Amino acid sequence: MLEIGRSKRAERAYSLDDIAIVPSRRTRGTDQVNLGWRIDAQSFEFPMVAAPMDSVMSPATAITMGRLGGLGVLNLEGLWTRYEDPQPLLDELAGIADAQQATRRMQEVYAEPIKPELIGARMAEIRAAGVPVAGSLSPQHTQEHASTVEAAGVDFFVIRGTTVSAEHVSDEQEPLNLKQFIYDLDVPVIVGGVATYQAALHLMRTGAAGVLVGFGGGAAHTTRKVLGIAVPMASAISDVAEARRDYLDESGGRYVHVIADGSVGHSGDIAKAIACGADAVMIGSPLARATDAPGQGYHWGSEAWHGTLPRGERVQFEQVGPLEEILLGPSRRPDGSMNLVGALRRSMATTGYTEVKEFQRVEVVIS
Repeated sequence: MLEIGRSKRAERAYSLDDIAIVPSRRTRGTDQVNLGWRIDAQSFEFPMVAAPMDSVMSPATAITMGRLGGLGVLNLEGLWTRYEDPQPLLDELAGIADAQQATRRMQEVYAEPIKPELIGARMAEIRAAGVPVAGSLSPQHTQEHASTVEAAGVDFFVIRGTTVSAEHVSDEQEPLNLKQFIYDLDVPVIVGGVATYQAALHLMRTGAAGVLVGFGGGAAHTTRKVLGIAVPMASAISDVAEARRDYLDESGGRYVHVIADGSVGHSGDIAKAIACGADAVMIGSPLARATDAPGQGYHWGSEAWHGTLPRGERVQFEQVGPLEEILLGPSRRPDGSMNLVGALRRSMATTGYTEVKEFQRVEVVIS
């Protein structure tokens, strides 16, 4: 513990930028590395989940993500469930250069009510392509639209917010009872974000299949500037991984997947997140660089269009190539923005690991 003046003490915490992975005495060929990830009844070629953000996930890109071997999650509170054809609005937003004007316009277009029939239609479109189906709602809208999502036949129900707790208290609305909700729902639930050991342990006890670590949004949110809330990701992942281990003992063998969500901008961050204990990584900003991403080079999360307290920046990235090349290569850039899967495979091979679960034990240093 460090002292901050005379009345406050604080733990030292580390971001992914603060650490580095240490090579071991053994190296392996990349052909020996298995990146397969299995959660509930679904298996994936690599442990990467596309974040439910309108700038990166449309039904089309969710289908592409699934066909390439990952999991794409559609934001069920986004433009695709508010408008029959949101493409003109996406084009309009891409044409607004001024940040404040873009925020005001986003607040206007996202004021359109969510249409339950469009939730079903979008999920059916993804299902028809033969890939895993996942949709995301915030805790505030989960109870209202849960039955619609379940009826759509999703493989995963994602409850994603800036911070999500198992014990929300409010005088204005009936809080979501996560434990009862997950118990009643016949669909595996992934829930977060969370950044501490105790909060993660509480979420695991609700019956969630996976827990999101972090605040989401990555480069596109300003929660630290607006609310003063942030926990560096390396420390957060490590603490939640410890909660996973303790819950495994407490529950008699029930394993809850830890999914890093936020502060992952390049391929090296993915490797370091898994090295800290994550089973998989939810990525947003790396996919916003795709030429076929809906945001057309711009990237934003749900925090950016909050009606009364926007705390997200719509950021612009250079578009570097199609989604397939960003994930699977080949890469034409040396900055970790392309061939994310190949980079993870290379990192594991260089340190001598063949399985993702084993790679969680790799040595790291503070750099």
